[in-house]
Amino acid sequence: MKRLYYIILNSVLLAGIFSCTKIDNYDEPKETLKGRVVDVATGEPVLTDQGSEGTRVRMRELSWTAANPENLDFFCMKEGVFQNTKVFKGTYNVRVDGAFIPLVRLNDNGDTIANESKTLDIKGVTELEFKVQPFLKLEWVGTPSVANGKITATVKVTRAVSPADFKAKIGPMGNYSDAELDEMLQVTDVRLFVSQVPYVGYREWDNRYSVINEYSGNDFEALLGQPITITTQETIPSGRTVFIRAAARINYATENIKRHNYNAAARVDIP
Repeated sequence: MKRLYYIILNSVLLAGIFSCTKIDNYDEPKETLKGRVVDVATGEPVLTDQGSEGTRVRMRELSWTAANPENLDFFCMKEGVFQNTKVFKGTYNVRVDGAFIPLVRLNDNGDTIANESKTLDIKGVTELEFKVQPFLKLEWVGTPSVANGKITATVKVTRAVSPADFKAKIGPMGNYSDAELDEMLQVTDVRLFVSQVPYVGYREWDNRYSVINEYSGNDFEALLGQPITITTQETIPSGRTVFIRAAARINYATENIKRHNYNAAARVDIP
C-alpha cells in the first residue's frame, strides 16, 4: 500500500512538472551585429577597456511585442570594435556608452534632450558605426625603454572634446553650474598598466609593476598636452614579454561608471 502511495505521488509530481514546461521552438539566433566606435573628429577607433568599465553596447529589440523588450548588453573589445553573432532577426535600437559624451542625454525630469542612438533592422551580418566625442586622447611619445627590469614610457594626454562642447552637452543633463562642470572636466588619474597578456587594462593588470598617478583638483591641467614619463615599479624578470597600456579619465561618470580612455597596447620584451 505504501509503495502504491509513492507511485501515485510521483506521477502527480511528474505531471505537474511537465504541465509547467513550455517547449522553446524558436530557431536559435543566427544574425550578426558588428561595428565600431570612432572619434567623430578623427575617424580613429575609440580604444577602450575589455569589460563593463569599457564601452558597453546596449540593444533593445523593438520588434518583440510579446512583452517589454529587455536590454541586451555586451561590450566592445579593446580596439573599439564589437560583434554579437547570436542575434534574433528583427528591429533593434542600439546605443553605446563609454568614455565619451553620452549619445542619449536626458534632463533632470527624464525628458530626452538628445538621442543619437540608432534604430535598424538586423538581418544576416549588419554593420554599424558610432561616431562619438571621447573625453581624452592618449598617445605614446617615442618608444618605451627598459633598464634593470623596469619599463619607462612616455605618454601624452589631451582633451578630445573641448570644455565648451562638454559643458554645452553635459550641463543641461543636470542643470549643472559652470563650477560643477569644471570639476567634472578634471583629470583624476593617469595609469600605466602592465600585464602578461595583450588585453592589458583595468580588468587585466599586474599590480606589482603597474603605476597609478592620481591628481586632485586642477593639478593635471598644466600637464595636458605635455609628455608624461612613467616608470614601472618593482623588477620584471629577465626574458619576460609584457604588454603595457596607458589610461586616463576625467571626473565624470557615464552610466554611473568613471571610465578610462586608452592608447594602444605596446609589447615590451624584457632583456
